[in-house]
Amino acid sequence: MVIFAPMTARPHHPTPDRDEIAALPPFERLGMDHIVQVDDEEGARAAVQVLARHPVWGFDTESKPTFVRDQASDGPHVVQLATSGQAWVFQLHDTGCRSLVAGLLANPGHVKAGFGLGDDHKRIVSKLGVQPAGVLDLNHVFRQLGYRKDIGVRAAVAVMFGQCFAKSKKAATSNWAARQLSPGQLVYAANDAWAAARVHAALVAAGKMPVLAPAPHSV
Repeated sequence: MVIFAPMTARPHHPTPDRDEIAALPPFERLGMDHIVQVDDEEGARAAVQVLARHPVWGFDTESKPTFVRDQASDGPHVVQLATSGQAWVFQLHDTGCRSLVAGLLANPGHVKAGFGLGDDHKRIVSKLGVQPAGVLDLNHVFRQLGYRKDIGVRAAVAVMFGQCFAKSKKAATSNWAARQLSPGQLVYAANDAWAAARVHAALVAAGKMPVLAPAPHSV
């Protein structure tokens, strides 16, 4: 986990609510031409080569929903990593792809920035057998900036860009364990990670958090 001290003391700020966010102009989403679906070892190796050139990745995961009480999830089924201009949606059926993704997540040389990553961390440890390193939960950053509760990606986009980040409930609760993901699933998954990357970059550019230097390590 990446930890930093707040740059200066901040007053408390209200978190925008659902209606306030909905009234904002739309946040431009990453299109399919900048989304790479990865489902085998060859594709994962190509993604690793590109991601290695970027010190910070937007990060999220998706798991097939469970609808039975006390049923344990066997996710994550999808891991998303993004730079400021591209996102990769990794499906974890293939053992070679899964192994390379595990290596990316365990690599301390790159910051992985996202929102509400507690459950993601537990599932990654259980399924991939690695401890994610260099993880930065942006909820903690906003708390140190004066937001009282977990802000989440939608509210963070509203705060940093004055725009509404749309999220599809249908996609969120869809079957992420499917062998073939739909375009809607790919866009949903990729944009969660991409929006996190954008928010992280905006926080740094606005001087609201220091530039984080990843631990020396290579992919």
